[in-house]
Amino acid sequence: MVWWRVPATTRQQEQEAPRSGALTEKGFRLDIQGIRGFALILVLLCHASVPWAEGGFVGLDIFFVLSGFLITGLILAEIDKTGTVSIVRFYARRARRLLPLAVTVLIVILVGALVLFSSIRTEEVSGDVIAAALYFVNWRFMAQAVDYFAFEDPNVSPVQHYWSLSVEEQFYLVWPLLVLAVLVVARRRGLGHRGLLAVLIGTLTIGSFAYGVWFSEVSTQQAYFSTLSRGWEIGVGCALALVLPAGLRMPRLLATVLSGGAIAALVWMTLTFRDDIPYPGWYALVPTMATAAWIVAGTAVTAAAPIRLFSLAPMQYLGKISYAWYLWHWPALVFAAKIFGPLSVTDSVLVTLAAWVPTIVSHHLIEERFRRSSTLARRPGLSLRVGATFTVTAVALAVTFSAVQPSVPVASGEQAVGARVLERGEAPQQEAVAIRPDLAKAEDDRGLPFEEGCHIKNDDRVESPECAYGDLRSDTTVVVFGDSHGLQYAPGMIALAERRGWRLESLTRAGCTVALVQLKPRCDQWRENTLRRIARTRPALVVVTTGTMDRYEVKAEDGTRLSREESQPLLERGMEETLRRLKATGAKVAVIRDQPRLPFDPIDCVAGNLESLDQCAFSPDRPVDYAFDARAARRVPGVKLIDPMPLLCPQRICPSVVGNVLVYRNTYHLTATFAATLDRWLGRKLPRLRG
Repeated sequence: MVWWRVPATTRQQEQEAPRSGALTEKGFRLDIQGIRGFALILVLLCHASVPWAEGGFVGLDIFFVLSGFLITGLILAEIDKTGTVSIVRFYARRARRLLPLAVTVLIVILVGALVLFSSIRTEEVSGDVIAAALYFVNWRFMAQAVDYFAFEDPNVSPVQHYWSLSVEEQFYLVWPLLVLAVLVVARRRGLGHRGLLAVLIGTLTIGSFAYGVWFSEVSTQQAYFSTLSRGWEIGVGCALALVLPAGLRMPRLLATVLSGGAIAALVWMTLTFRDDIPYPGWYALVPTMATAAWIVAGTAVTAAAPIRLFSLAPMQYLGKISYAWYLWHWPALVFAAKIFGPLSVTDSVLVTLAAWVPTIVSHHLIEERFRRSSTLARRPGLSLRVGATFTVTAVALAVTFSAVQPSVPVASGEQAVGARVLERGEAPQQEAVAIRPDLAKAEDDRGLPFEEGCHIKNDDRVESPECAYGDLRSDTTVVVFGDSHGLQYAPGMIALAERRGWRLESLTRAGCTVALVQLKPRCDQWRENTLRRIARTRPALVVVTTGTMDRYEVKAEDGTRLSREESQPLLERGMEETLRRLKATGAKVAVIRDQPRLPFDPIDCVAGNLESLDQCAFSPDRPVDYAFDARAARRVPGVKLIDPMPLLCPQRICPSVVGNVLVYRNTYHLTATFAATLDRWLGRKLPRLRG
């Protein structure tokens, strides 16, 4: 993020030229500082899970536009003054301004992870820190398919908020080089550099926007973090810096409408935007254009009322410390949740406010000290060396912390008996010497259909591929149909199919309930296509499983998005309709009921409690009001309902390790290794088939 004054350009230095009414004598844009403080408020409210501020993540869009505007303004001012761009001085300013504090927080995060987290999670955080220190953590999160909005996930990274800094730092690295290249081309061909810059900015911005719209529909989670799908927002700021003069003579009413409308749009988005929209996509136009309107209004010679309001001391103060507070608030929330357990909204707000303490201390002792150092300002080479030292220190510590973490031995196939132990009625396992799968890779233990691309996740496919297992020549076809909870039973079903000579098809899509409801266009199309495919296949048995918790918030007939509670009747009716259509194919139908969610990260807990595994057992909490799968199954004659709770939670205590096998890969999914040991249990519970 960019957090400095707007430089005085040669046009600003001309006394006769109009000047922004928000511009101080020292060349500081008060409106920019004020909107920066406002953006911070939005982000903090969103991350604290304040219910009415779910859309506060748009504060990051504000930061992106401001970065493009301010950085390009700095570069253009230097060109106007010197005729060129000093790459060394540019990087030196960024290094002393951003790196000392950013790296300090990363080091604190490393220490916190070492103290509070298990060896497995500390190693993961170390990898995040390395990626953040080297400015590519957003790409790392993309590769991991991280859900940015899963704030309450106990496994959320304390470095996750650095993704936006990585996007901006990549811009800082590339943009001055591109501008310098434009200058060289312009001089060789006798062209004006501003015209060429306009072409470059326009091309990159339009291209990035088109890509972002497409990618947001194809893979929303990954598009959220992508530099390529976010670059156009920075490009809008660049374009404003290129075309806006130092001051605009516009009617005060127009400036008021622009600035007031911008704030109204941002507030509206904060109150109404939800995490289920394909963002950024088209939707990011609203905060981006609102920020652009604010900047234009702030350029007016006569400052409008909203501009004057945001120029007052409180908003200026928030803008001043926004970089530090942004860096500190997120690890504070993550570590507090680890220490005290799941945080309420009130708890989250209090923790966020408490993060002001390290914010103000580090702002004065680190951020301002390095930024205002006259020695570093005079010696750009020294600034670069100081920045490099901070970065190398963070990377070295992260590598060291990762290397020294003890590993958990992996159990052999003979040791890993899994659910067989529960079937024999043995007491819950209290300790383990070795566990399967490898805890360091357990989160990715999803089974063969996932590895072979049969499970649709984060792409725009609406037809499941031809994936079959077991006896491919068998006349008896069995189908697994569901979301990621259907996928989790596939390993056990594959093992059962191999024993009984079935042909098994796995038809699953992540985040897509099988209930016939309006959820998302591609999900709805996939569901309908899959139901028709099953009708053509005419299988002997269809095994249905779907998640039921708070994920599925469906649309009403008029297109209004409903809450999870309001969605329940529609989900029940939709599930009934799905089951009736499946029964109409002539197949036997079984519904495996959804399992309870864990209140902690199972991998982290088990890695830290190998000698006391009872610490990783939990009492099941499965809201009856959300059980649309079970309710629908009971209403459709001939559908068999199978409840895994007695197996997973004997005596209503759910262990995380059974028979030396990790049961859960995260808070809501079984590991493929454990699921593969459910074949005998599934064989007893599923309807019997002839032949």
